[in-house]
Amino acid sequence: MENDELIPLSYISQYHYCKRRAGLLMLEQQWGESTDTVKGTAEHQHVHTTDVNVRGDVIVLTDMCVISKEMQLFGRCDVVEARKERQGMCFPFLPEGRYVLYPVEYKHGKLRIEREYELQLCAQAMCLEEMYGCSIPKAALFFISSHRRKEILLDDTRRDEVRQTAGSLAQMLADQKVPRPVASARCIRCSLKEICQPDVPESAESYLKRLETGWGSDDV
Repeated sequence: MENDELIPLSYISQYHYCKRRAGLLMLEQQWGESTDTVKGTAEHQHVHTTDVNVRGDVIVLTDMCVISKEMQLFGRCDVVEARKERQGMCFPFLPEGRYVLYPVEYKHGKLRIEREYELQLCAQAMCLEEMYGCSIPKAALFFISSHRRKEILLDDTRRDEVRQTAGSLAQMLADQKVPRPVASARCIRCSLKEICQPDVPESAESYLKRLETGWGSDDV
């Protein structure tokens, strides 16, 4: 599989935030900055350098590359903690011993519940499982402003949703169609609002063209 057939796993989160946003990023390489994106980038800097640190029985790996050929995803984990445990596995990139991997995804802001973040984290774990034949039952989101972790159970429901989303992204990439805009409360803070223009009414011409091509409400 060539690299250009792979999709950044961060689009799992983008797709659940807004399908059109994911399409603009993936198909048109659009990008816009906002206060949130600038703060998030700045706060992520210390985990965006590949490094290995030992903290007792825990080895902390930062900016670790991951890939899933099955789901056509690739990306990087902010942090993967390798915890020494008797029921763990041996890994080629770790010292002698048995370890359980525990991904940690850093997020800007205070502790909160965001389904899209949980699915992005689950996708990272699933990539690691495919790469190394291991089992990762849990992972965590770390919210930088509040300096708190939220542990996430990587259950079957989340895993199924990740697979379905990866399939939807792959189909969007194959179709080369950006979903049409749907205005919502999330548009207010979206960095792509000016590019997307969700409040601009659809013209009669574009509406008829959409009907002719069969691109209807199912694409929303």
